[in-house]
Amino acid sequence: MKRMTIALMTALLPAAAFVAGPASAATKAVPKPMIEHKMGPNANAPIAASVSVPAAANVVYLSGQTASPIDPAKPDELGDTKTQTLSILTKIKAQLEGMGMSMGDIVKMTIFMVGTPETGKMDAASMNEVFRTFFGTAEQPNKPARSTVQVAALGRPPVLIEIEAVAAKMP
Repeated sequence: MKRMTIALMTALLPAAAFVAGPASAATKAVPKPMIEHKMGPNANAPIAASVSVPAAANVVYLSGQTASPIDPAKPDELGDTKTQTLSILTKIKAQLEGMGMSMGDIVKMTIFMVGTPETGKMDAASMNEVFRTFFGTAEQPNKPARSTVQVAALGRPPVLIEIEAVAAKMP
């Protein structure tokens, strides 16, 4: 009986060690996964091809933002696409900073644009010009995944662009 117990223990010991793993694994700190912004084939694009967000991240969904008036006394004067984009991204930046986040924490944006009165087409070039000052810079290298669509209209006639965002940050 003793031999059988010793033989059984000898056979099970390697399996128990395999299940438990190495002793040092229990003491090693596992690094937290980070949010990863992957660039596509065009690294010069102002957007990421994809962004991975781990389940442990704090995720914030920002409602669509439109531009503030250039002059509060003239609520219908919002400016052109470039001016409106700057206004919106500045507002989003301030909102994120109020939550302890930054523009680098944005993982996804959806941009709705109306055609300009002059051409009837969205002015994506002007939007991207401003976009590049907030994303993919030396100070803030992250770029969000992004969709940009032209729509027939937004909340009121002078609005040319509306931007919504999703931000994520590891605790």
